[in-house]
Amino acid sequence: MTSMSQSVEDYLKAIYGLAHEGEFVQTGALAAVLEVSPASVSGMVRRLADIGLVERAAYRGVSLTEKGRRAALRVIRRHRILETYLAQALGWDWDVVHEEAERLEHAASDQLIERMAEVLDDPRYDPHGAPIPTKEGEVEQQELVPMSEVAVGTLGEVRMVSDDDPKRLRYVGSLGFRVGARFEVLETMPFRGPVTVRLMDTGARPQVIGFELAQSLLSFPLGQEVAV
Repeated sequence: MTSMSQSVEDYLKAIYGLAHEGEFVQTGALAAVLEVSPASVSGMVRRLADIGLVERAAYRGVSLTEKGRRAALRVIRRHRILETYLAQALGWDWDVVHEEAERLEHAASDQLIERMAEVLDDPRYDPHGAPIPTKEGEVEQQELVPMSEVAVGTLGEVRMVSDDDPKRLRYVGSLGFRVGARFEVLETMPFRGPVTVRLMDTGARPQVIGFELAQSLLSFPLGQEVAV
């Protein structure tokens, strides 16, 4: 694949992250995520459209073409393999690998990335639980819900944690909520109130988790009622 500039890769990754099921992304949302001016976004979007990476539609925004989607997933694969290598092979904590991978993803060659993947035995998920796209551009779709939506009296398993805030990751980790941690929902307060949960593997006392934090812990409901 033809080498792309860092800014082009950043735009493609941002559009992919903001879009849902092929939806169009508003340029204002892109500007906010990338922390650039709307004028800069407009100029880059025109450039991306000219080279066939995005499609523009009046009043709707921008979406990735199939070519653009493949390019975005290539960058995301590099990023998530780098995160996984830093965490598993080098022992870095999960709250610092995201920023380091952001710096390395544009410089690492495809050969290096695939060698890392081979050493890691082709991992399926990064340290935060996000699925790693395959070399063929396929990515697993997971049916997850926030911890706050797991039914009271049932079990859930943390499958993915947002990696955009290192402080939140450190706090989540200090509470014991790593990817794969199983928990029981004891109580959910209404009107965006806190959630009371108990980790199943540690035997720790129940913990009260704020609504916003519970929203960031994407979980898989196990559908098993806890015996009283």
